[in-house]
Amino acid sequence: MPANYYFLRQLAPALTHQLAGYQVVACFSQERDELVIGLTNGGAEFWLRLTLAAAGTLLALPESFQRTRQNSVDLLPSLLGQRVAAVAAWPHDRVLQLDFEGGARLVLKLYGTRPNAVFHPADPAAPAELFHPRYVADADLCPPANPAPEASPVSESDPAKAYPALGDLGRAYLLTLGYDPASLETKRELVAQVVSQLEQPAAFYIVRLGNRTRFSLLPVGEVEAELPATDPIGALRRFVPRLLGRQAYETELRQVQQLLEKRADMAATAAQHARNRLHALENTSGYRQTADLIMAHLSQIPAGAAEVEVEDFYQPGQRRVIKLKPTETPQRTAQNLYRKAKNQQRETRELAERADRREAEAFGALELLEELAALPVGELRALRQWRKQHALDAAAATKAAAAELPFKVFEDSGFSILVGRNAVNNDLLTQRYAHKDDLWLHAKDVTGSHVVIRQRPGQPVPAPVLERAAQLAAWYSRRQNDSLCPVIYTPKKYVRKPRGAKPGQVVVEREKVLLVVPANPFERA
Repeated sequence: MPANYYFLRQLAPALTHQLAGYQVVACFSQERDELVIGLTNGGAEFWLRLTLAAAGTLLALPESFQRTRQNSVDLLPSLLGQRVAAVAAWPHDRVLQLDFEGGARLVLKLYGTRPNAVFHPADPAAPAELFHPRYVADADLCPPANPAPEASPVSESDPAKAYPALGDLGRAYLLTLGYDPASLETKRELVAQVVSQLEQPAAFYIVRLGNRTRFSLLPVGEVEAELPATDPIGALRRFVPRLLGRQAYETELRQVQQLLEKRADMAATAAQHARNRLHALENTSGYRQTADLIMAHLSQIPAGAAEVEVEDFYQPGQRRVIKLKPTETPQRTAQNLYRKAKNQQRETRELAERADRREAEAFGALELLEELAALPVGELRALRQWRKQHALDAAAATKAAAAELPFKVFEDSGFSILVGRNAVNNDLLTQRYAHKDDLWLHAKDVTGSHVVIRQRPGQPVPAPVLERAAQLAAWYSRRQNDSLCPVIYTPKKYVRKPRGAKPGQVVVEREKVLLVVPANPFERA
């Protein structure tokens, strides 16, 4: 919530009071998607450190900052020398604006996706300077014309939707107040109450919610610290170090939790499918019963008959029609049915064993989830030891996946990359194992393996992972010995197999092309 409008409207006046008259003396970056701004009034210094990444933004106000001599790049040169006049938060938006004496301004766009920093010189004719130049439209950003929340047909039935700045923490707090089952009039009152609390918070809170450390203006989740609402700068300085210290722990915790939840869900689903199939086999007339009826009524079956109606002694008082093959004798038909019955008996036994095994896997995963919840909060070493003990670390997960799946399996930055072994195996990978949102790759215009990067919800495939998967697609193709290989990639939903196509043949739509050096980057040198 530090990038939430309701906090920014508290932070902006505090920054104005702190920074009025301060001059920008440094603006640089030392890490990807990082912007560091240093200001001074001649005696004291003040630092703003922003992470402007598509995966998430973070505004930090470190009390001091040491610039390294290497891997440091100066940015936004026209910003240097500007003297702060005021700081403002755009109404109902995640944007902080620094206004400078003389008319220049710096817009800090703290959106969860497509964040940016835009410097507008005092001269209106001068071009804006962008931290992320690829977002060219940000040069025309301006405060909303109608800052007040507007009613809509949706917000009339759900008043909270008229205030998108509430965010997930505001929504979670409303749920604790009984929002969902309340009447429409009560919902309006609750939303007005929460908005009032956000506009004039009693305190700032560091909380844990959903296994994440969060900054909140509302007492929601597990409250770890309560900070005075009169000092937003101090509150932010308390929160950010705690967040950064726990980031690795919470990321790994979510990974393990998602892995176990997925394992439990998949095992429970597989067990249910096995039980359903078993029930169908046990509650329908089996091959053995049909064969017994044929043998018991041989004398009543004329030669070359296509069907015969006989008394069903398995269901007294009922008759049953049995389909026959005119080209074979009833004895031969019964013999084939007895053979099928033997296979069906084996299938029934295997289904029961599979259902029991998969149910045990589901219960085991649920028990591990309970153990995970009981681990000491914030202790990364304990989490990693527990993860290794239960073979839930990345290496063990990759090994298990490789043993379970009939494909080559590689693990890269938490993403699984599957590579088909042959034409038939390619079909199995693309048509049965790949999800519609997985990324599908193949060497362009030559035969080769299908390659799939499995989707991770809410996480786009990083460029390095995509490049290494493309290298695999090139390596496992007829272009393996080429110096460069074009590789096509697209979401799997745009890959289809035409009727009658040979194994491995597909039609690809909306593909993009990546040029890579054929290699297996996961082979040890």
